[in-house]
Amino acid sequence: MTPEQTSTRAEEARVGADAPAPASGAVAATPSRVDVTPDAAAFLVALTAQHGPLMFHQSGGCCDGSSPMCYPVGFFRVGAVDVHLGDLQVDGIDPIEVYMSRSQFEYWKYTHLTIDVVAGRGAGFSIESPEGRRFLIRSRMLDDAELAALGLVETTG
Repeated sequence: MTPEQTSTRAEEARVGADAPAPASGAVAATPSRVDVTPDAAAFLVALTAQHGPLMFHQSGGCCDGSSPMCYPVGFFRVGAVDVHLGDLQVDGIDPIEVYMSRSQFEYWKYTHLTIDVVAGRGAGFSIESPEGRRFLIRSRMLDDAELAALGLVETTG
């Protein structure tokens, strides 16, 4: 198997069958906990041009449901109760940090999240609200290799 085939297979395993392919084709040494679809990536480029650098915080519920909330950097303050899930790598803009509260992360730590965008107006304070589109999360369970690489299962050896 060539390195390119190995990389493609690793990416297919990482993305999973029920989540759209991420915008970037690179496979990270440490498994990603979060990715972005090509449609959402293109939308983020447009939103960044309008509003400057962006970040996400995965809402834990209440009036916003459980939605990825997108804010200009500095608008939403993260703190010690938040977990940095990773950065979205989108061509043409700075990496976009993605956070979730530590208590919510305890429920989601075995899950890979992919940020997507769909037509419709979501409720809440997320920056895309006036655009007639809304971000949503597509999720899948981490596979055995990802769980081991993230230290979530004991490895035998």
